[in-house]
Amino acid sequence: MKAENIEDIYELTPVQKGILFHCLYEKESPLYFFQHIFTVHGNPNIDVFEKTWQLVVDRHTILRTGFYWEEAENPLQVVYKQVKVPLNQHDWRHLEPAEQKNQLETFILSDRQQGFDFSQPCLMRQTLIRLADDYYQFIWSYHFIVIDGWTGPLVIQDFVQIYEALSQNKEISLAPTRPFRDYIDWLQQQDISRAEIFWRQALQGVKATTPLTYIEKIDQLSTQEERYDEERIKLSSKNTQAIQSLAIQNRLTLASIINGIWVILLGRYTTRNNILYGCTVTGRPVDLDGADSMVGMFVNTLPIHVKIDIEQPLVSWLQHLQTQLVEARDYEYTPLTEIHGWSEVPRNLTLFESIVVIENFPVSQFLQNSQIDLKIQYSELYYRNNYPLNLVVYPNEELLIAFSYDSRRFDTAAIAGILRDIEMLLQSLISNPNVKIKDLALLTPEQQKIASELEKEASFNWAIAA
Repeated sequence: MKAENIEDIYELTPVQKGILFHCLYEKESPLYFFQHIFTVHGNPNIDVFEKTWQLVVDRHTILRTGFYWEEAENPLQVVYKQVKVPLNQHDWRHLEPAEQKNQLETFILSDRQQGFDFSQPCLMRQTLIRLADDYYQFIWSYHFIVIDGWTGPLVIQDFVQIYEALSQNKEISLAPTRPFRDYIDWLQQQDISRAEIFWRQALQGVKATTPLTYIEKIDQLSTQEERYDEERIKLSSKNTQAIQSLAIQNRLTLASIINGIWVILLGRYTTRNNILYGCTVTGRPVDLDGADSMVGMFVNTLPIHVKIDIEQPLVSWLQHLQTQLVEARDYEYTPLTEIHGWSEVPRNLTLFESIVVIENFPVSQFLQNSQIDLKIQYSELYYRNNYPLNLVVYPNEELLIAFSYDSRRFDTAAIAGILRDIEMLLQSLISNPNVKIKDLALLTPEQQKIASELEKEASFNWAIAA
């Protein structure tokens, strides 16, 4: 590294340290690699397109950051003053559609396998592939260690605003942003002893991971190639609006409702009323001015220990869970490794194997509202973390609910069944918010009728036999 090009050097956040460790340990796996794929209709000004991305990188320190860990007691992140970000381009207009499709699939896979060199000062890349005169595929790849789920849309928002200004010869007018270093300084001021007291109490009595054996494959093959698949469902706009209205009426957030539904299902699947699972939080401190607009890696995943009272009405139980989630926010900066050490769960066991993620800032909605002369549509997202089961919710006019899962441990039919259960419980909540948890049904009215008839028939046959 050239000293004259260094702007700043500081330590990693605890979450970044964990990510770096996992990625260096599993070098052959595309762990925490994110790949967004967009379709672009129109004729982008390529020079402006490339210049826009350069200005986005110039604007944010974390996008000019590389990592140094060899021969260092603690790994460091190094911010460079200038980093060149090339736009990779391909023109495949001469290929037949079927060949374009094959080429695209091959490129997307090879891009994932290429990964990133952490020592380099920019852990993201852009590729623009032209498939027709006015049709492109744009692939934006980056590493989670510098860009989290909240940051991604902020970067896209900057890109759209800068591109619009440059293409129309207008002055670029963006709100000022704080450097990621300010969050590092904030972290170092926190009292970890207060966090320890909170987490020891929150996890008191929990001695083991909540198992997923009920929904796992019976014949798991350790030799099977690692692959993560995704299944998803989309609720109707009518049901989405009904859930939003119910949340407002009962002072609930969508996050609380989804977390609660998942806890209830885990309780049903495991026949337990004490559940431990993971909840991904934004990690952006409310007492750090401008944190919501900072570009960097803030997100954390926390263990949530919930007791299910099946006699309690669903809405009041969800309100109690929401209070619990809000209390955890005060300590969401706590490293998961520290929390694990304060719990009674042995170190050789993971704290949890399933996590809930609520995407708070939908990219597609922002792109639809943009004023640029291109039609950019968000078509696909690939990501990989070290949890086998991820429940991800994308708020929109039609609520999208998805599972990203380790296909070595879960089959498609089981995941599809869980999605149906989630939809069924949400429908029950809409129909009767005050239903007791024990009375929640995981069968459709038609299935309930069949089950009731079978039960009557079984009772009748038993009576005859007696």
